[in-house]
Amino acid sequence: MFQSLSKYGDLGLLIMRLGLGGMFLYHGIPKLVGGPEKWTQLGYAMKYMGVDFLPIFWGFMAALAEVGGAICLIFGFFFVPACILLAFTMLVAATMHLGKGDSLQTASHAIEAGIVFFSLIFTGPGKHSLEK
Repeated sequence: MFQSLSKYGDLGLLIMRLGLGGMFLYHGIPKLVGGPEKWTQLGYAMKYMGVDFLPIFWGFMAALAEVGGAICLIFGFFFVPACILLAFTMLVAATMHLGKGDSLQTASHAIEAGIVFFSLIFTGPGKHSLEK
Protein backbone atom coordinates (compact mmCIF):
# COMPACT_ATOMS: atom_id res chain seq x y z
CA MET A 1 0.00 0.00 0.00
CA PHE A 2 2.70 2.52 0.98
CA GLN A 3 4.82 1.71 -2.08
CA SER A 4 2.11 3.14 -4.34
CA LEU A 5 2.41 6.50 -2.57
CA SER A 6 5.83 7.07 -4.14
CA LYS A 7 4.14 7.99 -7.41
CA TYR A 8 2.76 11.07 -5.63
CA GLY A 9 6.18 12.57 -4.83
CA ASP A 10 5.44 15.70 -6.83
CA LEU A 11 2.22 16.20 -4.89
CA GLY A 12 4.21 15.84 -1.66
CA LEU A 13 6.64 18.52 -2.85
CA LEU A 14 3.70 20.81 -3.69
CA ILE A 15 2.20 20.34 -0.23
CA MET A 16 5.59 21.04 1.37
CA ARG A 17 6.14 24.13 -0.78
CA LEU A 18 2.69 25.53 0.01
CA GLY A 19 2.90 24.81 3.75
CA LEU A 20 6.46 26.01 4.28
CA GLY A 21 6.01 28.99 1.97
CA GLY A 22 2.81 30.02 3.73
CA MET A 23 4.43 29.88 7.15
CA PHE A 24 7.47 31.84 5.99
CA LEU A 25 5.16 34.50 4.55
CA TYR A 26 3.35 34.61 7.89
CA HIS A 27 6.63 35.16 9.76
CA GLY A 28 8.36 37.25 7.10
CA ILE A 29 5.75 39.88 6.22
CA PRO A 30 5.84 41.54 9.68
CA LYS A 31 9.64 41.69 9.41
CA LEU A 32 9.51 43.25 5.94
CA VAL A 33 6.88 45.87 6.80
CA GLY A 34 8.45 46.51 10.21
CA GLY A 35 10.64 49.18 8.70
CA PRO A 36 14.14 50.36 9.55
CA GLU A 37 13.88 49.72 13.28
CA LYS A 38 12.90 46.07 12.73
CA TRP A 39 15.48 45.63 9.95
CA THR A 40 18.25 46.96 12.18
CA GLN A 41 17.22 44.58 14.96
CA LEU A 42 17.24 41.64 12.52
CA GLY A 43 20.50 42.73 10.95
CA TYR A 44 22.37 42.54 14.23
CA ALA A 45 22.20 38.74 13.83
CA MET A 46 25.01 39.06 11.28
CA LYS A 47 27.47 39.97 14.05
CA TYR A 48 27.41 36.29 15.03
CA MET A 49 28.76 35.58 11.54
CA GLY A 50 31.53 38.15 11.98
CA VAL A 51 29.74 40.93 10.04
CA ASP A 52 29.09 43.98 12.20
CA PHE A 53 28.41 46.70 9.64
CA LEU A 54 25.16 47.91 8.01
CA PRO A 55 22.69 45.97 10.18
CA ILE A 56 19.75 47.79 8.56
CA PHE A 57 20.80 46.43 5.14
CA TRP A 58 21.28 42.87 6.37
CA GLY A 59 17.98 42.95 8.25
CA PHE A 60 16.14 44.18 5.18
CA MET A 61 17.81 41.48 3.08
CA ALA A 62 16.80 38.79 5.60
CA ALA A 63 13.18 39.98 5.60
CA LEU A 64 13.18 40.17 1.80
CA ALA A 65 14.70 36.69 1.56
CA GLU A 66 11.96 35.31 3.80
CA VAL A 67 9.09 36.95 1.92
CA GLY A 68 10.48 36.73 -1.61
CA GLY A 69 11.83 33.25 -0.98
CA ALA A 70 8.46 32.12 0.38
CA ILE A 71 6.68 33.40 -2.73
CA CYS A 72 9.21 31.69 -5.00
CA LEU A 73 8.85 28.51 -2.95
CA ILE A 74 5.06 28.52 -3.23
CA PHE A 75 5.08 28.99 -7.00
CA GLY A 76 8.20 26.92 -7.64
CA PHE A 77 9.81 29.80 -9.51
CA PHE A 78 13.52 30.70 -9.15
CA PHE A 79 13.35 27.73 -6.82
CA VAL A 80 17.03 26.89 -6.30
CA PRO A 81 18.18 30.49 -5.72
CA ALA A 82 15.27 30.99 -3.30
CA CYS A 83 16.19 27.83 -1.38
CA ILE A 84 19.84 28.92 -1.20
CA LEU A 85 18.84 32.33 0.21
CA LEU A 86 16.39 30.79 2.67
CA ALA A 87 18.93 28.18 3.82
CA PHE A 88 21.53 30.91 4.39
CA THR A 89 19.00 33.04 6.28
CA MET A 90 18.27 30.05 8.52
CA LEU A 91 22.01 29.47 9.03
CA VAL A 92 22.36 33.06 10.25
CA ALA A 93 19.31 32.68 12.51
CA ALA A 94 20.61 29.44 14.03
CA THR A 95 24.09 30.92 14.52
CA MET A 96 22.57 33.95 16.24
CA HIS A 97 20.52 31.81 18.65
CA LEU A 98 23.44 29.60 19.54
CA GLY A 99 25.81 32.60 19.72
CA LYS A 100 23.49 34.33 22.20
CA GLY A 101 23.60 31.24 24.39
CA ASP A 102 20.07 30.10 23.53
CA SER A 103 19.41 26.40 23.80
CA LEU A 104 19.46 24.01 20.88
CA GLN A 105 15.69 23.77 21.32
CA THR A 106 15.39 27.50 20.62
CA ALA A 107 17.65 27.28 17.55
CA SER A 108 16.05 24.08 16.28
CA HIS A 109 13.37 25.77 14.16
CA ALA A 110 15.99 27.60 12.12
CA ILE A 111 18.18 24.49 11.90
CA GLU A 112 15.31 22.28 10.78
CA ALA A 113 14.06 24.78 8.20
CA GLY A 114 17.61 25.24 6.93
CA ILE A 115 17.98 21.49 6.45
CA VAL A 116 14.71 21.37 4.51
CA PHE A 117 15.70 24.30 2.26
CA PHE A 118 19.15 22.82 1.65
CA SER A 119 17.56 19.46 0.75
CA LEU A 120 15.09 21.11 -1.63
CA ILE A 121 18.02 22.48 -3.64
CA PHE A 122 18.65 18.89 -4.75
CA THR A 123 15.05 17.73 -5.24
CA GLY A 124 13.78 20.71 -7.18
CA PRO A 125 10.22 22.04 -6.99
CA GLY A 126 8.49 19.06 -8.60
CA LYS A 127 6.29 19.06 -11.67
CA HIS A 128 3.53 21.21 -10.09
CA SER A 129 5.51 24.43 -10.37
CA LEU A 130 6.09 27.33 -12.71
CA GLU A 131 9.55 25.97 -13.56
CA LYS A 132 8.32 22.68 -15.00
